[in-house]
Amino acid sequence: MHARHRAVMREALALRDAGRLYPRDDAELDDQFRGSIDRFVLIATALEGRRRVLDIGSGRGLLPALLTLLGHDCHCVDYRDRRATFPEVVRGIPFHACNVEVEALPYPSGTFDGVTCCQVLEHFSHSHLPAVREMHRVLKPGGVLEIDVPNVACFRNRWRLLRGRNITWDYREHYLYAEPVLEHGRSFYPVRHNREFTADELALLLAEAGFRTAEVSYLKSRRWRPGIRRVISLGSALRDTVPGLRKSLIAFAVKGERTGVFRGHDALARGWQTA
Repeated sequence: MHARHRAVMREALALRDAGRLYPRDDAELDDQFRGSIDRFVLIATALEGRRRVLDIGSGRGLLPALLTLLGHDCHCVDYRDRRATFPEVVRGIPFHACNVEVEALPYPSGTFDGVTCCQVLEHFSHSHLPAVREMHRVLKPGGVLEIDVPNVACFRNRWRLLRGRNITWDYREHYLYAEPVLEHGRSFYPVRHNREFTADELALLLAEAGFRTAEVSYLKSRRWRPGIRRVISLGSALRDTVPGLRKSLIAFAVKGERTGVFRGHDALARGWQTA
C-alpha cells in the first residue's frame, strides 16, 4: 500500500476506535466502514488539498463524516434526506434532496474542489450521462471526481452465471413485484441494481461527460478485519490477484485539459495523484 494511504488508513481507524467517526454500537455503519475502508482511504488521499467536496448519494453519511474529520467542507445530496441517521459530526451538514438522474445539481458551476459518488450509478433507471455531466459542471477546473460502481465481470457474477443463476437481485422481489418511484413523469427503481459496469464503459461515461484526464481501476474486494480474523479474508485476497475479478471499479477524473484515459489494475497499491 502507498505510504500516504497507510497514513490515512491509520487516521481513519483511530477515528473509528475513538468513537469519533460513528458510534461503536451502530452495526450498520460499522459494517459499512469495514467493507468500504479501502475505498474511503483512496478517496481521502486523492482529495487532499481540495477543501470543498460534494458527496452524491450520501446514504447514512459515513464518507462525509470521515472527510469532515479530515478537514474538508462537505456538502451532500441524495434522493431522500437521511440526516437523522448521519453520524453526529455531520448531522448539520449542508444537504439537498435531489434526484440526480433527472434534476440539475442545486449549485452554481465551479463550486467544488471534489465530487464523490460511491455505489450510486448502478441504481439509476435511466441514462447516467446527464448526472455525470452535472458533476463535471459543478467542479472547479482541476477538481477531482471519484466514482465507484460494481464490476459486472467480477468473480461472483461469473460464478453465478456458470451455475445458471442471474447476477441481478432477487427476481420476484425486485422485478416482478417492484413498485417504481414516480417523479418528473418517469418511473425509477432506486433500490435494485439496474446496471453494473465494465471498466471500458466507466471510462466511456467519463469521457462523454467531458472529463479528459481519468483513471479507471479495479478496487480490492477485502473487508477490514483486525488480528486473527484476517484469515477470513484470504479468499478475497486470492481473487484480488486477478484484478478483473474484483467486485468494484473505481475511477478518478480531473476537470481540465486532455491527457488521456488510463485503465489501471491496482489503484490501492499504486496510489493515485493528479498532475
